[in-house]
Amino acid sequence: MSRHAQLREDIVVFALSSSHDLAEEICRILDIPLSPCECLQFADGEILVELGASVRGKDVYFVQSTNKPVNKHLMELLIAIDACKRASARSINCVIPYFGYARQDRKAKPRQPITSKLVASLLETAGANRVITMDLHATQIQGFFDVPADDISTLSIIGNYFLKKKDLNPEDIVVVSPDHGGTVRARKLADQLGAPVAIIDKRRPKPNVAVAMNLLGDVSGKTAVIIDDMVDTAGTLTSGINMLYEKGAKDVYAACAHGVLSGPAIERLKSSRLKEFIVTNTIDQNEHKAEYDNMVVLSIAPLCAAVIEAIQLKESLSTALHNAIEVDLHEEDSKN
Repeated sequence: MSRHAQLREDIVVFALSSSHDLAEEICRILDIPLSPCECLQFADGEILVELGASVRGKDVYFVQSTNKPVNKHLMELLIAIDACKRASARSINCVIPYFGYARQDRKAKPRQPITSKLVASLLETAGANRVITMDLHATQIQGFFDVPADDISTLSIIGNYFLKKKDLNPEDIVVVSPDHGGTVRARKLADQLGAPVAIIDKRRPKPNVAVAMNLLGDVSGKTAVIIDDMVDTAGTLTSGINMLYEKGAKDVYAACAHGVLSGPAIERLKSSRLKEFIVTNTIDQNEHKAEYDNMVVLSIAPLCAAVIEAIQLKESLSTALHNAIEVDLHEEDSKN
């Protein structure tokens, strides 16, 4: 039996309301059908999820980011998991590219909740057997799960994008971390690009507000690439962009895994001097892309497909991801 035939035989993939386009792309890569699913709401806001395919004895994969409206998308996922469990699915796997509530991963002050742990417990209690996420805000959240939890990095996709840009000299690049907490992420991208690292020193007086204070490193005459895990209101980002230009940067790019882009984010990006804003489709960006011409959206579908295939065929996850990235890197070369 061929690999795709085996996948067709064993798995059922459903898209819930936040990630339908991504799920369709994953299924195209795997050469399997996307099974029908409907998310309905009663007049009072209660949610009903109706699965349009049998899951008895199957390995089920739900593709659903828990972005805005976070609670609605989370409840859809929990209800869908429960439906599968009651319909005798063999396993229930949640592909959650953007994991909502991940920013609440510890008690920063007395009497605060650890909501990412609560969400992990809700998913397990509902019946999830495995969770697949992309670039968790804090990697230790994997430890909040008592079922397998795989956190996949998008840095390889972002790095490949810059390596394939013909109008960009890798020797001119400086990778910039927007704060001290993102230094490890910046170093990984810098190693991929063969570039040095700079760090923005900032303070955060309150949530969604940050002030850039100083720059550790040199960007004078260089192309600065800011890398972060997410951009929400873009206040921190635009503050950093201004500082980099003040410090002599020639051009400034920004890249992130999760484009949350709440409130004034798009207007702030449009009014900034940003050369390009590179983001993945962990959160659907169709609406924002239509508003902002300098946005580049990279697809995580090849990574998700590689993970699903490796899990089903009991193969090495790291090898499957490496192969998926190599294919992505060389596809452009074969076109030229």
